[in-house]
Amino acid sequence: MSSETKNRRQMDTPGFDPARRSFLSAMAAAAGVTLAPGVMLYGISKTSQVSAKAADAEASGAVRWGMLIDLGRCDSGCDDCVSACAKENGLHGSGRPETDAQWIRKVEIRNPHTGSSTSLPMMCQHCENPPCVDVCPTGASFKRADGIVLVNKHTCIGCRYCMMACPYKARSFVHEVLEDQKADAPRGKGTVESCTLCVHRVDADRQPACVEACTDTGGGAMLFGDLNDPHSEISKRVAKYASQQVRADLGLNPGIRYRNL
Repeated sequence: MSSETKNRRQMDTPGFDPARRSFLSAMAAAAGVTLAPGVMLYGISKTSQVSAKAADAEASGAVRWGMLIDLGRCDSGCDDCVSACAKENGLHGSGRPETDAQWIRKVEIRNPHTGSSTSLPMMCQHCENPPCVDVCPTGASFKRADGIVLVNKHTCIGCRYCMMACPYKARSFVHEVLEDQKADAPRGKGTVESCTLCVHRVDADRQPACVEACTDTGGGAMLFGDLNDPHSEISKRVAKYASQQVRADLGLNPGIRYRNL
């Protein structure tokens, strides 16, 4: 069937709206529009692996970025990782702590058998099999080839299915109009967001802000690196010391591991 005949049949179909078709075509063409200096929005399908890097330095499946957090070194009174994350990504409280965005938070967990408690930094666990990606109806939630799980603000419709699917309660919904945003961390009212492992830093061969802050002023509890590289420090420690995954029983294989949990 020729394209001309196909188009004619479509226009003869009841309910066909040429204006709507033109709008959708324009939206698809705008998938690579620049949102702010240095920030790009990408058209992403559930099966694609898209990198936030430049076209000549795409994310590689040979790498699996991860983090090892030693809770034995994490002081319950220290929140340097939380403060560094907020500063780096432009997270500002609105006076509503119940709904304010939190990309990383400190939680106290208690052993019901011994009564002992531990302070644990909780963020997106960057799962190998992320349930947030599985339930997203638009493909806005996606996993990069290198294991970093992100949300594409261009296609997020704010349905919050991913928030319900996440067993770690790691995602936040933006309720307020935002100002003074960071170019490297675009956000928007009516969309969902979570820890990005400071992907803009990672793509520039830098450490996530929380890791850097913990090393500089905290107890050095956080270690970031490539879990696929047997010569990386994080791989050596995971191989040498016992580490745990939160809710390992779910089979999600998180990229965030804990020691002394």
